[in-house]
Amino acid sequence: MEWFKDKKRVSGDILWECIGSFLIAIALYNFALNAKFPMTGFSGIALIFYRLFQAPIGITTIILNIPVAFLCYRLIGKDFMIRSVRCMVISSLMIDYLAPLLPLYNGNRMLSALVTGTLGGIGYAVIYMRNSSTGGADFIIMAMKAIRPHMKLGTIAFLTDIGIILVGGIIFKDMDGIIYGMIINFLFAVVVDRVMCGLNSSKIALIITERGEEVCDLIDECCGRGSTILDGRGGYRKRNKQVVMVACNSKEMYQVEKSVKKLDEDVFIIVMDANEIHGEGFRVIG
Repeated sequence: MEWFKDKKRVSGDILWECIGSFLIAIALYNFALNAKFPMTGFSGIALIFYRLFQAPIGITTIILNIPVAFLCYRLIGKDFMIRSVRCMVISSLMIDYLAPLLPLYNGNRMLSALVTGTLGGIGYAVIYMRNSSTGGADFIIMAMKAIRPHMKLGTIAFLTDIGIILVGGIIFKDMDGIIYGMIINFLFAVVVDRVMCGLNSSKIALIITERGEEVCDLIDECCGRGSTILDGRGGYRKRNKQVVMVACNSKEMYQVEKSVKKLDEDVFIIVMDANEIHGEGFRVIG
């Protein structure tokens, strides 16, 4: 049974790595390459070599990763290394052999940047969600984190990404390319964050009132959501209060606020964003 579960998990990892790698391959080869964008990571360095020497992007990425992988092996761990090398090979093969079978985009450069950032961000997010990576700069970032645990990953990633973009822009004397590279890098970060944390985002409201049960019934009536009553106490007047906690989407939250304010004019409502909510009526993880 354990063997079957492991096989199923590995098969799932490979499937999602293929999907993510395919999206990255399209973003890099079919959009970024023709628009001559300076990209981030080792794929960005590989694009520079391609423009200078026509070296295959995927193969160049693998060659660049070999010394880094050996240097960082002990710092990032065996399991992460194996998954990342596997994913790196898959993405490299797709860039060199699958993406060229699809048409190149020759349209507006800004549209190309937006598509590159969006598709690439989704692809990387899918891979990261399986606790894997495409190697390259990810190896360096994880190794630096192991050496200096208190250094922020975002700072390391930002410095490496900006450095590669600047080098690419300077080599080809393309200031507009540097700007587009920055836009794509920003889109990568935003899309990865939204896919990994935001697809299940909702709202949470803390409703402070003296009519808790009535508020709960009203919430159930107006949007069909369950709620929880917490006991509270005012910090100034020391009066007992009831705090009704409810989670719902943005549209439902508007209805909740509107209805509760009609019921209790003295109500105090705090609305917060929730990146993820798991349970009945929301995302359920099996």
